[in-house]
Amino acid sequence: MPDRREFIMAAGAAAFGLPAARARAADTSPWPAYRDTIAIDGEGGLNLFYPDGDPKEAPSELAAARASGLGAVLLSVGPNGRFWNNDAQFEKMKAQLAHVREIVAAHPTAFRIIGDAADLQRAHRERRLGLIPRFQGSEPIGEDLDRVTLFRRLGIRVVQLTHNRRNLAGDGCTEPGNAGLSNLGRALIERLNADKVVLDLAHGAQRTIAEGIAASKAPMLISHTGCRALADLPRNTGDAELRAMAERGGVAGIIFWPYLRTDTQPMAIDVIRHIEHAIDVCGEDHVGIGTDGGIAPIERTPQFEKDNREVIKAMVEDGIFAKGRTDLYTFIPDLNVANRFEVLAGMLSRRGHADARIAKILGGNFARVLGEVWG
Repeated sequence: MPDRREFIMAAGAAAFGLPAARARAADTSPWPAYRDTIAIDGEGGLNLFYPDGDPKEAPSELAAARASGLGAVLLSVGPNGRFWNNDAQFEKMKAQLAHVREIVAAHPTAFRIIGDAADLQRAHRERRLGLIPRFQGSEPIGEDLDRVTLFRRLGIRVVQLTHNRRNLAGDGCTEPGNAGLSNLGRALIERLNADKVVLDLAHGAQRTIAEGIAASKAPMLISHTGCRALADLPRNTGDAELRAMAERGGVAGIIFWPYLRTDTQPMAIDVIRHIEHAIDVCGEDHVGIGTDGGIAPIERTPQFEKDNREVIKAMVEDGIFAKGRTDLYTFIPDLNVANRFEVLAGMLSRRGHADARIAKILGGNFARVLGEVWG
């Protein structure tokens, strides 16, 4: 069976033309101000950027990127929780960053690599999808903190401290010990601050998140998470941590995974519930969206449904989801369109949220933190 995350991301590449990639306005009434807003997905991407991406999928992937209306996406290039601390993985991460640059060079009117806040504005103005390279786990850095400087020079602008497991920096959310930050983790945060690389605490254990917030001198992200008060699951963030993050100027992105519920498959209303709870807890200036999925909508073919059941079953066996939760998708079925941010904005507007608040949630808050840290 393929790597679970690779399968999930690859599934998102199956968009067959714009009719599938774009929601019909008559059905969803998207938000009119969307195209004037810089929307930023705190964790997402396109299969096109993976080393084994199929070039034949490029047209549908490019169509989905255009239809999404996104201004930028935090694009993970690795390592997603693998225990990699050797020279081979170090070289692999450099190669993957080079691969991203090659794809951008091949499609210069579609993409722009984001290095600073001005690039975000340019990408939006030119209607190109901005790519913010990031690590989902600090394993590529290992014990050599000088690699922070090296990887920043190669394009990395965000580093997530841990994935689900424990690493040298601290405990991930699935570690039962909940041991928090290591001394190396504290030193790494200090170096990220010094080198103007954004700290991301998503996937952290509860103590890791709390201690990471306290240790950072710069605003941080919890790029893709849910609210533990609504769904008491390890991948979600507690109200105390959300408040502490907000006090330091950070932003939490609401995820589109089954962590939004403890029983059935989450739908768009569950995303909204978590957004609204986060607003109540930490204020509208500190909430964003981090889907943790592909931009292209999922084509729910019989083969996809079969593969998805196998993947979810394996996740249940690993303790990621509780036993009995089998009929799940790692996307939101009624937001399974490329322009899901636009559709969600329309839903928020109809619930009475002001346009200025919606613009912050869609990407304005992420843009503020990125700009403040990058300088």
